Amino acid sequence: MPVNLKVSTVGTRENRLGSVTGYSGDLQDLVNESRCGTLQDRERCFSQSSTCLSGCALSQLAGIRDVAIINHAPSGCTATAAGADVLNAQLATKRGITNSTVFIGTDMNERDTVFGAVGSLKEIVLETYNRYKPKAIFIGTSCVTGIIGEDVDSIVEELKAEIPVPIAPVHCEGFKSRIWASGFDAADHAVLTSIVKAPEQKRNIINFKNFFESAREEIIELFKNFDVEPVFLYQNSTVEELSKMSEALATVCICGTLGTYLGNALEENYDVPYIRTINPLGVTGYETWLREIGKAIHKEDEVEAYIQRERAIYLPKIEEVKKELKGLRAVLGMGPGYTFEVSRVLQELSVEVVWAAAWHYDKKYDNEKVPPALDYLLANSPNNFKLSVADQQNYEILNILNRYQPDIYFSRHPGTTVWAIKQGIPALYVADEYMIFGYKGTLDFAYSLLDTIRNRSFEKNLAARVKLPYTDWWYQQDNATFLKEAR
Repeated sequence: MPVNLKVSTVGTRENRLGSVTGYSGDLQDLVNESRCGTLQDRERCFSQSSTCLSGCALSQLAGIRDVAIINHAPSGCTATAAGADVLNAQLATKRGITNSTVFIGTDMNERDTVFGAVGSLKEIVLETYNRYKPKAIFIGTSCVTGIIGEDVDSIVEELKAEIPVPIAPVHCEGFKSRIWASGFDAADHAVLTSIVKAPEQKRNIINFKNFFESAREEIIELFKNFDVEPVFLYQNSTVEELSKMSEALATVCICGTLGTYLGNALEENYDVPYIRTINPLGVTGYETWLREIGKAIHKEDEVEAYIQRERAIYLPKIEEVKKELKGLRAVLGMGPGYTFEVSRVLQELSVEVVWAAAWHYDKKYDNEKVPPALDYLLANSPNNFKLSVADQQNYEILNILNRYQPDIYFSRHPGTTVWAIKQGIPALYVADEYMIFGYKGTLDFAYSLLDTIRNRSFEKNLAARVKLPYTDWWYQQDNATFLKEAR
């Protein structure tokens, strides 16, 4: 699908990628429906929780150093600013740098909702620039601005003549998409349309889209083997670095969900190759990813030599721990960029996946292809395990856990792991995006899995003392009970 950088907004994942938040079936059915275009969303008559896409969009941009985020919204919508500010300060301190980014809300009230507030928005933007001198300014929209039709784009065009730094609207109204990952695309679109410049020359860098660069030093050392340097996006990146993204040798991403729009846009508009493999988690993922990078930067021999060196160190240890993991049964609940990738890694480690739940599902990426992780699983999975798209619906996850009684539950969201533990089921919070990265990460992950299932006393004691709000009637229902028929 063509990426249009001449407009100020990007289509939602529902419209652009055919993404869904309601599905219950199995691996084979999901991939086949995705390929033939018959997959349809199923709505719920009851929804327990979800996430707003504006939080994803503005938090991503807030990680950029020395910029201003202006959320044109009521005060409650800017509640995420405090967390973003603390996170940015901590991650900058870890790097030994400073991040002077400011996150501001326009505090829209009832009068603004009736009469509009573009005048005060312009004043706030000008005051923000004069006071803080940010290197770029991003103006986020909200449900209120979308409903009343605030013309933020016109204000941005006026301000471009008065402010000598990049300025862009970020169209991230919460109601426009049920899929919070649409916020990642809105953030990418704002960067691409306001900061990224046409290339002047190719540079020995690789764009690396990730969340919080927790494996920064490790990846820098890895890429030194191939004489290239990673530029991490967006946490702690600079506006100058972002402006040069079009000059990179390639773009890679730790998560396909996070990187699909940016990677495809850079390839389509600036001929920067986008590495579209399964993610670099587990042995197979890591080696596949590295070999594709090697092809893109013409370093195949160096990559292969590195792989053989690392294999000799780690594969015997991984094979040894697999013997202790064989026969374990697992349930997963994560964002789609990790649900299917971690399912693959668990199967590599001889763990049986009995159910995998994704918070949403993209039936295709921006290159019109089924996500690589799904294609790989269909071709290589030893069993056709059950799948659902649950949009962080804990009541559905607990129903599944009660029915299947797995040895362990995996999630990237701590709220779900707590409820699993209250059922007496050991849970592992896959918080760090690099937790299973490469050979060493895979080995450490396997050891963490063993540690979690070997000591279950906490889960047993907690389950014995906690009364959950779910009745026997609910546990007897099929998890798809609240899903309506496809429209």
